[in-house]
Amino acid sequence: MTTAPESVLPSGGTVRPITRWGEAVMHRPARPVTTFDQTLADLAADMVATMYAAQGVGLAACQIGVDLAIFVFDCPDEAGVEHQGVVCNPVLHLPEGRDRSLDDGDEGCLSFPGAFVPCARPDFARVTGQDLRGDPVEYSGDGLLARCLQHETDHTNGMVFGDRLSTRQRKKLTKQMESEAHEFPPGWPA
Repeated sequence: MTTAPESVLPSGGTVRPITRWGEAVMHRPARPVTTFDQTLADLAADMVATMYAAQGVGLAACQIGVDLAIFVFDCPDEAGVEHQGVVCNPVLHLPEGRDRSLDDGDEGCLSFPGAFVPCARPDFARVTGQDLRGDPVEYSGDGLLARCLQHETDHTNGMVFGDRLSTRQRKKLTKQMESEAHEFPPGWPA
């Protein structure tokens, strides 16, 4: 099983428009990845290019309108160490009981650009899944990396982080996004 933060992300992809919250693909569980081929590698390269163009730290396939359980990430942990990876068919593992501690830091989403609100999540996360060849992978960490792994796995399960917010926080998030809408026109970041 790979646990390497040194993973190299695919390159050479094309930047695609970010799919916004409200689109059906964002709110249903993604189809499992069953074919590990060049088409999947090309999709991952497009996802990486789009994530970087949007200045994000993670991106799920649904965020570019593709109904597959895959995400990419390039994100630091609490110590500032960068971790990169591609995870197909992710399964999230979170601490329980005394090992569970919450981080109530701000969270945002490229599919709801320009808005950030506090969202409590466990401060450590581990994700298992498969790489682009279908081989087992595992990534874990704390800080922003823990939040990213949870956020992106949620996307593959049809959940947006707004689903985890109170009605009041969701309204605040929507208001922020609407006030920043001019910065993120339709088709952004392509």
